[in-house]
Parts: sequence; structure tokens; C-alpha cells
Amino acid sequence: MPADRPPSEDEDSPRFDSGRTPSWHPSSGWGRTFLSLAALILLGGLCTAGYLLKTYLNRDNRFRIAGASNIQATGLNEVSRAEMLPIFGEDIGRNIFFVPLAERRKQLEQIPWVERATVMRLLPDQIRVSVVERQPVAFMRQGSQVGLVDANGVLLAMPPALMAQHHYSFPVVTGIDPHDPPAAAKTRMAVYQRLLAELDANGQHLSEQISEIDLTDPEDARVLMPEQGADILAHLGEDRFLDRYLRYKAHIAEWRQQYPKLASVDLRYDEHVVLDMAPGTDAQSSDPEDAATSKATETKPPAAKATQKAEAVAGKPGAGPAKKTAAKSKAQVAKDKAAKDKKKRAAAQRAALSAGKQKKPSPAATARQGQ
Repeated sequence: MPADRPPSEDEDSPRFDSGRTPSWHPSSGWGRTFLSLAALILLGGLCTAGYLLKTYLNRDNRFRIAGASNIQATGLNEVSRAEMLPIFGEDIGRNIFFVPLAERRKQLEQIPWVERATVMRLLPDQIRVSVVERQPVAFMRQGSQVGLVDANGVLLAMPPALMAQHHYSFPVVTGIDPHDPPAAAKTRMAVYQRLLAELDANGQHLSEQISEIDLTDPEDARVLMPEQGADILAHLGEDRFLDRYLRYKAHIAEWRQQYPKLASVDLRYDEHVVLDMAPGTDAQSSDPEDAATSKATETKPPAAKATQKAEAVAGKPGAGPAKKTAAKSKAQVAKDKAAKDKKKRAAAQRAALSAGKQKKPSPAATARQGQ
């Protein structure tokens, strides 16, 4: 008897003939021709139906924008409908399905006060516009004109009477040019926002004591501080604004008492501050070859008070990096035509120098004398 053997997988498994024609595909030429014609007829029917639907929607008055009242808008405060409606002027009388919504959104966002906008269709014949307006964060001064500016450095025009009605209370910002690239203006305003955030972090509202901020140099925020009888320009750099502000407030009364003609204070250095005197003071050099502005250097006040006073009177160079002090020397006093003034100044210089020699000079002072 034949030996039993398991059935072969090839015998039980169904076989597929790759050369066999699918049942839905006709094998004859007439059948293939008929199938091709049927596909063309179906495609043509779909195109015809789409065209008829488009024509129907275009001619159906139910979907036509009849007038400006069919355009709804929300979020308008500073932007009026009179400014917005001209953007949709050519859509009046048009079918709602043929309004280019993306293009209208871009046009709306070109209005300075509009930060972003959303445009949508509301069947059967309405257009709905949602606007998010820019929020001013500072006054912007350009020459004699004062406007508003937002956090991105975008200038916002507003009549003065309307600004007064809003009761805005911001510092004045300078140093932003309307022709600057948007990225440059945004970088400057980022410095401004960090400055105000640090000063107001503890709820003390210290920024209210600032009258003006010059952002011409993004790495040096120059703040105009109102003091009695004069405004002092404080250089706060690009970081550590609160520390430098508190340092200024702690010593400004002492500095002004020593230097009544103080014009600016540079607080960007850790070991010292640079005090800049106003042009035309007694400490200014009479030699045209010298610098035009006199400067004094405060090194860890008030420990080096005697040395600082001697520098201011005798005209020694200050210790600030990349800073030179222009002040009177004995040779310059000798050139003075007024003999009486010359004697007084020479006496003051000798007294100040004597006071400075009694104190051990600091390494910074030794370096300055070497210069």
C-alpha cells in the first residue's frame, strides 16, 4: 500500500494566476472601449455638475452680499468701521463664496492698530470679522511729535485729545525710527519691557519715577531721571536694571551735593560709576585740545570720597574703562588771564592734592596716575 504522506501546501492552497484578467476588466476590445467611454461620461458629468452648481450659487441672490450692513465686525475700539469697510468695498454685490478671505485678512492686518484678524463666512450672506487690536505700552517721541508704540515697536497714531481721554500713563521712549526694520524695533522694545518688568516686579511701581528712556543703543538703556532743578541721565546698560536703579537712588543726593552741575551717571560698571558734568561748568577744560565734557569717577562711594573730590578739583583722569577726564591742571590755570582766579584755583588744587596724598592710593588710582 502507498505510504501516507501529509498533503502538500501547494495542493491545498489556492493558486493565483498573475496573468489572469480581473473580472471587472473586459477582455475584448469592444468592452475596453465601452469602459473608457463610461469613465469619460462620468467625469464630464461631474465637471458639468460642478459648473452648474457654481453658476447657481453665483446667480442665487440669497448668497449675495447686499451692502456694508452684511459685514459684521467685533473687537473694534481704536479702529473704526470707516477704516475697515474700504477693504471689503469690491465684495459688495459679490457672492459670499467668492470672497477671498485670506487676502482680506492680510489687508486688515496692514492697518497699524490691528495686530491680528479673523475673517469668516456666515451663511447665507454675512461676513464676520474679528479683530485683536494692538495695546500701547509707551509714548513715542519723534522731534516735536508724540505718539504711541506697542510691544513690537509698531508706531500707533492717535490725536492728542483722544490720548488725553484714555489717561495713558507711560514713560516716553526715543530712539526708534519708523524706517527701522521691524526686528530692530522689536529688539529695542524688548529692552524697554525688561526694564519696566524689573522695576515693577515687587509691586513698587518704580517705573513711574522715570520720565524718558532712550533706546538708541539696545545695549545701553539711558533713563532720564527727574531730580530737583534738573534731569539726570542714568546709563543702566542692558541688564540688572533694578540693582543699578537702586544704586543710583542710594547715592544721587550725595553725588549732586559734590557735583552741582552733574549731568549723567554711568552705572554699567561694578566697581565704579562715571559722573559726567554738564558742558560749561567750572570743571570743564579751557584748552580746546582737551575733551569738551568734564567727568569724575566715583569708586565704591563713599569710601573714596577724598580721592574723588581731589580728582574733580585737580582734574586727574578718572578710572572708568575707556573713559578720560578733562579737567584743569596747573599748567592750564597758569594760562588763565585773570590773576586773581588763577591764585584761588591754584590754592584749591594744592589743598585737594594734599588731601589725596594723605590717603593710600587705590590700585585704580595708581593705574590712572600711570596713564
